[in-house]
Amino acid sequence: MKPGRYLKIGALVALLMLVGLTTDNRSQVGDAQALGNDSYDQIRLFTEALSIVQKNYVEEPEDLELVRGAIKGMLSSLDPHSSFMTPDMYKEMQIDTQGEFQGIGITIGIRDGVLTVIAPIDDTPAFRAGILAGDKIVMIEDKTTKEMTLMEAVKLMRGPKGTQVTISVVREGEPEPLKFTITRDVIPLVSVKVKDLDPAVGYIRITQFQKKTSDEFREALKKIHDEKGEALKGLVIDLRNNPGGLLISAIEVADLFIESGPIVTTKGRLQNQNFAYNAKERGTEPGYPMVVLVNGGSASASEIVAGALQDYRKAILIGTTTFGKGSVQTIYRLGDGSGLRVTTARYFTPNGRSIQATGIEPDIVVRNVGGKAVGHLTREKDLSGHLENDQVDEGEVPQDEEKTSTLDIIPEDPAEDAQLMRAIDLLKGLDLFKGLNTTSVTQATE
Repeated sequence: MKPGRYLKIGALVALLMLVGLTTDNRSQVGDAQALGNDSYDQIRLFTEALSIVQKNYVEEPEDLELVRGAIKGMLSSLDPHSSFMTPDMYKEMQIDTQGEFQGIGITIGIRDGVLTVIAPIDDTPAFRAGILAGDKIVMIEDKTTKEMTLMEAVKLMRGPKGTQVTISVVREGEPEPLKFTITRDVIPLVSVKVKDLDPAVGYIRITQFQKKTSDEFREALKKIHDEKGEALKGLVIDLRNNPGGLLISAIEVADLFIESGPIVTTKGRLQNQNFAYNAKERGTEPGYPMVVLVNGGSASASEIVAGALQDYRKAILIGTTTFGKGSVQTIYRLGDGSGLRVTTARYFTPNGRSIQATGIEPDIVVRNVGGKAVGHLTREKDLSGHLENDQVDEGEVPQDEEKTSTLDIIPEDPAEDAQLMRAIDLLKGLDLFKGLNTTSVTQATE
């Protein structure tokens, strides 16, 4: 071992202790008081293990990689959504909420240790190639994805516009892996899309909640009002396969339809993690019938919007049970440009219900799978180490039947989209019902 190595180890451990005490200035005093003898004993245990590895490992390890690995292991032992981000991953996280990138256009994650497609981004090369939510990516070019990190996978799939990348996916129901050669393109991170599907019904799809989502949503509403005017009889907000995103953007969208009261509340272990985000009357849309489309891919921030509109009876929810992610993650940037994503609170809908591991049940259940299984849908309750829902016993968490555990396919042709067609028919039916002649009829007699 090189001279001074033990001094470097001691300095690293001291740095870890310092970070633990001062990461969040608001709780610095409380953390210092909480760090008692037991915590110092555990730090000494870590120092002992680190020293053994440094001294005896077959190859000389890098101090930084060992410390980052320890932090990564610490975060991964908490819950599925707490994680360590290298500097590259931290930058990637920032790109996800604003800007654009060059690649194939998919959102990916690690599910049960396998690189999995969370959802293809609409109108991107991956979407047009036929990549589906739930596809398990087993190869990128000639490299296996086993033990591959998210960042490694992202780097392999991103690249200059016009270049190609080949990925192999395992899809439930298919006997062999499917191979896709996809041409990369510029992927604009536009989160709100408008389609003119019916003269009397507006349609807005939110693919994820980014920094500019609420502004884009307001522009979409204005476009619908300008084009349809008094002919507008209702609005469909499509949150299917929306994995979430920025909490504040979700709150701003929900606030457009709620005059007053809480949109969402958060409750954590510390007092400063408890918040109530209340609606403001200014800017609230005039009341008109709405349907919100949801499915098992609707998670986190999209569940906040759906839950708030459902609780206030501002919209009817159609689709299938949502993902069930009822926790809030806070991002902390570390000194070397890396970051921590830490679960700091649970969130609750306006009526005080937690949807953690249970999801939001739609008012009207409609599926698009046509009875054909196209892949198992992983929800929050299926993730190892997920937080429990304190409002229900574990045995009361609803278990999916065979049909409800399959993925919802959203057809490209709106006419084949059973959930969307049901929403439009419902809104038009509500308008017809309001116009019914309810006066009594007197039948003449001879």
